[in-house]
Formats: sequence, structure tokens, C-alpha cells
Amino acid sequence: MNVAQLLVKCLENEGVEYIFGVPGEENIDLMDALVDSEIEFIVTRHETSAAFMAGTYGRLTGKPGVCLATLGPGATNLLTGVANANMDHCPLIAITGQAGLNRQHKISHQYYDLVDIFEPVTKWNAQIKTGEIVPEVIRKAYQLAIQEKPGATHIDLPEDVAGMEVDESPLPVTGHTLSIAKDEVIEEAASLISKADHPLILAGNGVTRGHATEDLQNFVSQMNIPVVHSFMGKGAISWKNELSLLTAGISGKDYITCGFQQADLIITIGMDMAETPPENWNPEAATPVLHVDTEEAEIDSHYPVALNVVGDIAQSLRKLLNVIPDRDSDDNWFESIRKSALEELESFKEDESFPVKPQKIIYDLREVLRDEDIAISDVGAHKMWMARMYHTVLPNTCLISNGLASMGVAVPGAIAAKLVHPDRNVVAVCGDGSFQMTGAELETAVRLNLPIIILLWRDDGYGLIEWHQLKKFDRPSHISFGNPDFVKLAESYGFEAMRIEKTAELKPGLEKAISLNKPVLIDCQVDYSENMKLTEMLRNIHCEGGV
Repeated sequence: MNVAQLLVKCLENEGVEYIFGVPGEENIDLMDALVDSEIEFIVTRHETSAAFMAGTYGRLTGKPGVCLATLGPGATNLLTGVANANMDHCPLIAITGQAGLNRQHKISHQYYDLVDIFEPVTKWNAQIKTGEIVPEVIRKAYQLAIQEKPGATHIDLPEDVAGMEVDESPLPVTGHTLSIAKDEVIEEAASLISKADHPLILAGNGVTRGHATEDLQNFVSQMNIPVVHSFMGKGAISWKNELSLLTAGISGKDYITCGFQQADLIITIGMDMAETPPENWNPEAATPVLHVDTEEAEIDSHYPVALNVVGDIAQSLRKLLNVIPDRDSDDNWFESIRKSALEELESFKEDESFPVKPQKIIYDLREVLRDEDIAISDVGAHKMWMARMYHTVLPNTCLISNGLASMGVAVPGAIAAKLVHPDRNVVAVCGDGSFQMTGAELETAVRLNLPIIILLWRDDGYGLIEWHQLKKFDRPSHISFGNPDFVKLAESYGFEAMRIEKTAELKPGLEKAISLNKPVLIDCQVDYSENMKLTEMLRNIHCEGGV
């Protein structure tokens, strides 16, 4: 076989189901090898979308999603999605075609050193210069992508190497295990928790990655410790649990700020600093942190680590439960915080004003989706509202990118989510700005016959940037743009489409979209005057018992 065929055999050996990408001249040997493969190649309309799909696949499955592009602009288009997956700790393998070895020493058509370009946004990358190393390269790329903390790896394949003959075989697939925290560290952590009067847990995406949600729920219930989750940690504990204080991540004050102010120990579990900066919830660096994760804590002046508990998160929680005495269950100092946060959403249940308020859109969306259904938020003002108010029962049912946080992630992400979970309803929640960055993937969804729903929040501008501008300067600057008729645009791609003309139509529209079992776009005009109203309301929050 040739090198390209061997590479495909190695990917098959790793259990790869899909490769997302755009073919190019320099990877035609690889494309030809895929014709005879059990791996399904999914043609996307842009390389960034391919990487977004691969990253979402990796986040939902724990297995690396694979994406492919050719050299030059194909590879640089791929870069943003690869960086997004890496910072969100989604396992991903990126493969790029490359100029032949015989012209890499000089200025050459579309040639850049892709190993150098991808190195800062990946855990590891390499160029295949000889066919004999392919089995090692694929095995290493796969293994490093899934090891804690997961992320992106990159393989560069020159076009002349791809066609060379080779006589090698895939390497055996081996598993890996995480270390377990030492008993003496567990004992010390137990002592810190026992001495705290008001401990508070901040749960991040590592809880979901580590399959530790059940262990976390057992731990908090027995210990009577309230839990806040980050944007990416949603579902680490059910919002219906009385110990859930919902989501942290909005910069500045929020109801949850009161919980952090009253806490005398913050227990971070599987929390990455890219998810929510410690300065937001520990501004004076006055509250000690017990760090429970697979790696030691990043150094941060607002993150005063009293102890690192490093190892498998689920195992650490089980071991802690075995050594900490049960806590007093009558000290529910956090009840008013939870009550205030939940009442805010409930207060918009009957709101009929139009354009539709963000709170009402989220209320209706939550009403029609089942616990196991998946909402994927794009990046924009709607992300902030979804993070605060779309409450989850199960992990990985509200996907928010909050590492690199690239606009355009939701529509490609919804396609990947539907491939992984065809039995669940999948809704991409998009702003009109983010939607148009990857909206061409509507064709991909139709071609694959994937009944995703796109809930489009339309405000004819970059709403999140305007929000920040108004907070700082009290005036907007260069954030408005024009839009097409989104209903006609979606229909031209083969989507069913509807426009919400009054608020009472939203919930029935969502229910109809689900019942159609087809790709559907819902164009909903949003009232983002609520952004500054929220800012003013949060400024006026008064925390009782704070420091």
C-alpha cells in the first residue's frame, strides 16, 4: 500500500468514524484511500466548520474528532477550529495536505511551514517525512489528543510522501489510566473541607470529561455543599438539585457573586481557568481554593491554592466521601441565592412583548426540549443569556465554547451532535452575526439529512460588542450590519423555515420544528435592550453576609 492508504488503515484501527473536511489537490492520495474505507468522509463548506464539527464530536464522545484540509489557505482556515478545540479541551486530530518535500526549501506556491503554524494551538504535531513512521504518528496523535487534558494534535502529510509505497501495519491500540490522588493528600483535603463553615464548589467541564457527574452529585448531597458550575460545566449537577446555585461566568456581579462572597473555601473541581477567570469570583484573592483536577493549578494571583488534589476526579471524590464526616444539613446559607436566580427566569414566563426578550426565548426553549436534548450556543450576547438561564439536568446537553469562544461554532457543532446522538433533538442557538460565519453548512445538514433546528436571534448587529460598548462608553460604535431574508435563505438551502412575528408564536414554532423531523430554521427577532437592563439590575444586587 502507499502512505495515504496506511494512514487511513491506522485511523480505522483507532476506531475513527468520520473525517470532516474539504478536499484539495495536495491530499488527493488520501481522498482516494478513503473511497475504500469504512470511515465516512463528510464534505464541509469551509475548513473552519470541519474543525468545529470534529471538536464537537470529540467533546461529546471523548474520542478525537478528525478534520482535514489541504495546504495553504485550507490549512489556515482550519486553524481557528483547531485552536478552539484545543482551548476547550476537546480531543481532535487535524490532518493537512502539504507541498512535496522537494519544494519546501524555497518559496513555493501555497507553501507555509504548517508544523510551525499549528504548533502553538496543539498539544503536539509532526510532519510525516517517511512512510515507516505513520503507525507511530497516528498512535501518538490519538493518544495525546485524549489524554488529560484533552486537546488537538496535528499531522502534516506532504503530497509526494503520501504516494510512496510502504510496508507497515497499524500499532496495537492501548488504553491509558489517570493517576490517583495520594491518601495523605485526600486526608488533608478532607480536613480543609471539615473546617470550612461555608464551602462552595465551582464545577467545570473536567467533571463531565472525567465521567464524574454521579460522583459529584453523591458528594454534594452527603456533604451538603452548594455547587456553582462554569459555562462549560453545565450539567455537572442538575439544576433541579436544591444544592445547585446554577452558573458562574458573567463578569461583574450576579446572584452567584453572593455565594462566592459568603464562601470561606472554594472547591474547584475539573475547572479550567479559561472557562471563568478567578478574578471574576475571587477578586480580592481572599478565599482559599481547594483544587481538585487531573493537573495542578495554573498560577494566578486570584487563585490562592491551599491544596492541589491531582488525579482521576471521580476517584478523588469517592475517596473524599470515605474520610469526611457528614456535614450539618440544616445550614442552608445559600437558599436565597438559588431562589433569586430561579425567580428571574420564571418572571418572564408570560411575557408577550415583541421583539422577544432573551429570557422568554430561553424559557420557551427549555419548556419544549427534553432533559437529554442538546442546545449548542454560538458566541455572542445570546451566549451570556443561555449560560445564565438555560438550566440543565444532564451533562453535555448545553454546549458552550468558552475557551477560545469562536463565533460560528453552533451550526457545525449541531451537525456533529446530531451524528453522535441521532435520537436527540439538537438546537443551534445563533446570533445573526455568528450564523453568517458558518451558515453555508446548512447545505451540509440537508445533504446528510440531519434534522437539526437553528434558533436564530436576530438583532442586525454584533449585540455582545454593543453591550460592552454601552457599559463602558454609553454609546455603540460600528456594530450594525444588514441581513438577508433568513427564511428565504434557509429555504433556498432546503431547510424548512419560519419567522416569528409575535411572541406567542415562539413556543408553538419550536414544537412544530421538532415534530417536522427535518432541518428547520426559526428567525426570531430579539429585544437586546434587555442587556443593559440586566447590567443595571446586577449592579443593584445586595449580598447579605458577604465579606
